[in-house]
This record gives sequence, C-alpha cells and structure tokens, in this order.
Amino acid sequence: MLTLDEKFPDRYVCVLGLGYVGLTLAAVMADVGFKVLGVEIRETVVRDLRKGKAHFFEPGLDDLLERLVEKKQIKFVQYIPRQVRANVYIITVGTPLGPNGKARLDMVDHMSREVSQHLKHGDLVIVRSTMKIGTTRRIVLPMLEKAKVDFDLAFCPERTLEGQAMMELRQLPQIVGGVSFRSSVRAAQLFQFLTPTVVRVSDIETAEMIKLIDNAQRDVSFAYANEVARICDRVGISAMEVIRAGKLGYPRTHLPMPGPVGGPCLEKDPYILAEGLRELGLETEMTLISRRINERQPREAVSFIHETVRRLKGFPARPVISLMGLAFKGRPATDDLRGTMAKPIFEQLKRHFPNATYRGFDAVVAASQIRAFGLTPVSNLEKAMRKAHLVLIMNNHPVFSAMPVETLARGMGRPGLIYDFWNSFTASTLRLPDGVGYMALGSHGKAILPLKGK
Repeated sequence: MLTLDEKFPDRYVCVLGLGYVGLTLAAVMADVGFKVLGVEIRETVVRDLRKGKAHFFEPGLDDLLERLVEKKQIKFVQYIPRQVRANVYIITVGTPLGPNGKARLDMVDHMSREVSQHLKHGDLVIVRSTMKIGTTRRIVLPMLEKAKVDFDLAFCPERTLEGQAMMELRQLPQIVGGVSFRSSVRAAQLFQFLTPTVVRVSDIETAEMIKLIDNAQRDVSFAYANEVARICDRVGISAMEVIRAGKLGYPRTHLPMPGPVGGPCLEKDPYILAEGLRELGLETEMTLISRRINERQPREAVSFIHETVRRLKGFPARPVISLMGLAFKGRPATDDLRGTMAKPIFEQLKRHFPNATYRGFDAVVAASQIRAFGLTPVSNLEKAMRKAHLVLIMNNHPVFSAMPVETLARGMGRPGLIYDFWNSFTASTLRLPDGVGYMALGSHGKAILPLKGK
C-alpha cells in the first residue's frame, strides 16, 4: 500500500455523509495519510465520532477512529465550514426508496447544492452514493456547474461488505468513471493510495451501472437458491444436500444456500436499476422477479410454520416465540437492521400468532435496538430458547451453527419447534429431546417433528 506524500495535491478530503459507506471510507483514507473532514448532520453521531466512537458495529473501526482523532488526522462537523480547506469532496449520502418505491435523490441533490457553494477552481467531486443510471450527469453535474468554476467529477461506487470494510477498502478493486478522462485519472490516482487495483471505465454511466448490476446479480443468485428451496420442500428432499453435493468439486455450479435476503443494498438496488431503465423504455424482467421471490419468502415460510404447529397436539394458543438473528446478515457480523428480513418475518408471525409472547436475541444488535424492534430482548441463547414453543434462526451468524442445540432444546416448551432459515444443522444427525422438533428451509421433508417417542 502506498503512503501519502505530503506534497500530494489532493490530500485534503471532505467526506459528506457518515453512514456505513462514508465513515469507513473516511477512516481508511485518514489512516493512509489523507487529512479528512467528515460531515454528518446528526448531532449525536458527530458528538460520538469526536470521541472516537462509531454509531454502528464494524470490527476494528472504533480503535482506528480513536487513534485518528487523537492524531487529528480526521475531524467531524455537522456542516461544511465556510473556510473549508478540502479540494476533494466525496458524496456518500443514502438513496433509500421512498413510499412510492422510487429512489429518493433529495439527499444527493441537497449535498450537491452544498458542495457547489464551496467549490473552488480545480476541486474534485466524487459521488459514491448508489443511484439510478444517469443521476450523476443529470442532477449532480448541473448543480456543481452553478459554481461557475472548473472542476473534476467522477462516480466511484462503494463495494464493501459490512463486517469486512476495513480490509476490503484496502484490497478490492475500485471502479472509477469520470465525466472526462482527466477526472477519471485524477480519481483513480486518489484511490490508488487505498488499494493496489483501480479499474477506470469509459464514463460515469458505466460506473453507475456496475454497482447496480453487481448487487442485482447477487439478488438473482439468492433468489434462485430460494426457488430451489421451494422445489425441494415440495418434493420432500433437502435443498442443503442438493446444493452442497451438486457443487462439490464441480466448478460450473456456484449456487449459494437459501435463506432470507435483504439488507440496505439488495432490498433497493434492483428497484433503482429497474427505475432507471424504465425511464429509458426498458422493463427489467429477471431482476424484479428475483426480488419478488426473495420478498415473498417470509409470507410463505411463516404460513407453513403456522400450519405445521397448528397440527401439533398441545401447541398453546399463547406461545412463546423467540426470534434469533435480527441483523440482515450474520457473516460477516453486523448490527445493521436496515432491510433485514426479520422485520417482515416478525410482521407475518404477529398476524398468525397475535397472542404470542415475543423475544429477540442477536449476537451483535444492542438490547435497545431489539426493544425498539418490538421484541423483549434476551442476552443469550439459553434465555432465548428457555420455555419457547417456537424458535426461529433468521441469520447465519456463527453463534447459531456452533450452539449446543440439543442441550439448549431441553429447556424449550412442549411441544416446541426450531425453524432454521439457514440450515445450520442436519436434522438426521440431531438427537433432540422428546416433544421438540427441528425444521429447515428447503428441507421440510427431512424435518424432525416434535412427537413423543421420536
């Protein structure tokens, strides 16, 4: 990794928006020698950052922030100061879907307006927010041109995985597309201080498209895995066995395991891609079908669970139900609840089990967030499963596949059922206590039902 020379002209950087994307980038840039000013409108977030404390979980981030703040390599403010020293602005604000299902661009528009009021001759602006095709050229560029100065503009999509950001920002190739060749080269030179590989593409639209296509492709792949799960459940065989055995030593099969698919990117990026293409007169097909397959899974799964326990003799009208794994994913670990499929699963459960008592456990998510989710937080697996009649494993955090499920099941209510969205265990190898069953997504036909004398 290169070390930033003090004479490097673009060493003063202003990162606008300190969510997951912005803060991790700001920290890594400061760590390699850039002088970074982080701008975040939320006062409480800025106050904590000044103490070296991030507002989300990311391995190694707090230690790095504390060191950088102490060295004055990074500073945090709510607004761009009038006499800002930066000559590079990186826009990383969010682009969530609005109530109408379309991407909100108001934050990008606002931040572009703010930057234009501070833009100086020769400054570089980099957009890192995920946006529909053409947004950088149609919205950001005209807003910056109001400054009536010469500047460079590039789109460089973020592509880090939550839980591995500090490593991936230093290893993964960065995509760079500029409004001009000069803009592309300049932005590429900046990112070469972070990672050994920078990929320059022809224009900003190509860079915008790469981000959306990458995430949509992942969503399509996960959707097909979930389609395989539905097929195997109908046939009565194990999707886990079909997928694992089918790709073992066979280089042309790369199907992931089925499971809930959400998160801050996959829940919206396919829609952002479709929205941009619809404006060009093209309707996506596979992309949106795949997203809908993943979105219907909570409804289908909970409906099946309800029908299963309804047939169990003695299953109570007021069951205790524990939801385990609330973050949108467990590997790598995160506490991010944005776009988590635990939310629609919980909504479906409340519809089918309106009189249940609900608990929540997550290996990373704070108790206050679990409580705000609408669940009674419990601090460990034993408490989550004690006297529970229905336990749902909803993400793939290692704590679940490593837990002593046979021992923990002894404390469950009777009859009790463990429903595993991630196939953490193989039903045929489990020796569960009488009255407790185990069932996994895509392997319903191989389930252990909670019957006496099993």
